[in-house]
Amino acid sequence: MTFVVQQTLLFAIPLMIVALAGVFAERSGIINLALEGIMIMGAFVGVYFVRLMQEYDVFLDAARLGNYWTLQGLELLAMLVAAVFGAIFSLLLSFAAVNLKADQTIGGTALNLLAPALVLFLVRILANQNTLQMQVGDAASWFMIKKSTFGVDKNAQWGFLGETFLNKVYLATYICILVFAALSVILYFTKFGLRLRACGENPQAADSLGINVYKMRYAGTTISGALAGMGGFVYALTATNCTANGDVAGFGFLALAVMIFGNWKPLNIALGALLFGLFKCIAAGYGSIDINGDGRFLLAEIGISSHLYRMLPYLITLVVLSFTSKKSRAPKAEGIPYDKGSR
Repeated sequence: MTFVVQQTLLFAIPLMIVALAGVFAERSGIINLALEGIMIMGAFVGVYFVRLMQEYDVFLDAARLGNYWTLQGLELLAMLVAAVFGAIFSLLLSFAAVNLKADQTIGGTALNLLAPALVLFLVRILANQNTLQMQVGDAASWFMIKKSTFGVDKNAQWGFLGETFLNKVYLATYICILVFAALSVILYFTKFGLRLRACGENPQAADSLGINVYKMRYAGTTISGALAGMGGFVYALTATNCTANGDVAGFGFLALAVMIFGNWKPLNIALGALLFGLFKCIAAGYGSIDINGDGRFLLAEIGISSHLYRMLPYLITLVVLSFTSKKSRAPKAEGIPYDKGSR
């Protein structure tokens, strides 16, 4: 059970934070289909930053001595750098959608095509290989925190909660949860959030009240890019052992599905991300999931083809969207370029 919960969180957290990224963009009135591409860029930048920082003796010594808090600092710095570059990359979409009034769907698709090609090109130049990896060690040994890190006696009986939430987890998981909660409050309980949502529902009315619609849409898309970039690095850190190869397994598009399933509301998105994360966990770890809990009956022994398990997250996406998309209510002005002279 501990394995299932940890793996579900491992996949659900990037989905949750990237789905919230889509909410910020679309609540401002811009469709951000480029979440996949921004995640790819964030994953590459974050992994490359870790690779560069590994050259410094302080981090190598910390890894050898087991100083996990020093390594957690590196992890947080990499998340921040990935978020910054994700925000910068998203400015291409903002400029095309706000200044050029271009079709936002085409603009997002173009960024999704640009990102993997650019990342693969840079990986070949910087590492002379197809996959960018850490120079030494692996993500688990460098960034995974243990129960002993919290000053807890290894022999202490913490039961299920201790094994699941204090042992062999990434600090990035909890940071993303805090960021998700804080930005959800900002979106729905602050003046900035109210103005942002107004620009996605009725930009003409917002403009008549003195709100700069262009700036708010830039702000929403920039926050969206930062969250997607951070989510891309968190995905690379936790799901692919801190590697980058121009691919995030369609997580950007799954995040869009989670956003629609959650009806653009943070709490629903969090629940949807856990649901999708569970099926992604089954797809990735069906060979290790024990149904009875006694190690005698593994999920892989049922006789179902492994291909079906791998298809589960995407099949569930289609099924869920087919039943919920009719009830979803997108912001009324999303995807519509704003013109001051229009009524």
